Amino acid sequence: MNKPFDKIKLHGFNNLTKSLSFSIYDICYAKTEQQRKEYLEYIDEQYSADRLTDILKDVVDIIGANVLNIARQDYDPQGASVTILVSEEPVEQQTFDSNETPGPLPESVVAHLDKSHICVHTYPEAHPNDGICTFRADIEVSTCGVISPLKALNFLIHSLESDVVTIDYRVRGFTRDISGVKHYIDHAIHSIQNYMSEDTKEAYQMVDVNVYQENLFHTKMMLKETDLNTYLFGITTDDLSSEEEEEIRTRLNREIQEVFYGRNLPDVE
Repeated sequence: MNKPFDKIKLHGFNNLTKSLSFSIYDICYAKTEQQRKEYLEYIDEQYSADRLTDILKDVVDIIGANVLNIARQDYDPQGASVTILVSEEPVEQQTFDSNETPGPLPESVVAHLDKSHICVHTYPEAHPNDGICTFRADIEVSTCGVISPLKALNFLIHSLESDVVTIDYRVRGFTRDISGVKHYIDHAIHSIQNYMSEDTKEAYQMVDVNVYQENLFHTKMMLKETDLNTYLFGITTDDLSSEEEEEIRTRLNREIQEVFYGRNLPDVE
């Protein structure tokens, strides 16, 4: 009897669909209305449709694909979207690493896939009263065939600044082997965390919520960084009184905790 994840001899094309979806949140504090306006302008420049296209093209290079079509749009007053359709690169012989290991950064390893789409949407916003600004980017990498989009995760996390990350991975459909037996997953996976590099694991607090029998995997990440200056836009702690510094730190911690846990925290008197 074969082991569950021995290399499968397929009847035809691998029809499994593997989807990696994640949201990244970058949170900061902008004290004045002008600074909040400048923050939104900064985010729109940093994560314009052109720059997002460059990031996604790097993902295409990592997975060894060809770009078929690019659709991109900047929005008014802010935000952007990019969708790329890709196809497999022609190769005579392909080897695939299906182990639970971190994927490559752009300069290291190239893989191959059959067909895919990659898309990103951004959502910058600023609270009008308490100075909290939260930028969210939603990214999806969906592939059909033997390659897993999880190999792009390492690069994407390193490409986007993030305080909180929520990640979902799902394998859908089935593929048949030469005996006609259906296979609902073609690689072993215990945790999305196994596809992340050590520096990421050390930098974030992480929680898994997995439904193995449904091939559903979920990981939440929260940055351990405590230096307040990394969260301030247009000012530094030198510009704040100790009371202001403590108040801002409390607001930021509350925002990060609420985003991480996905619920509003009760007010503390």
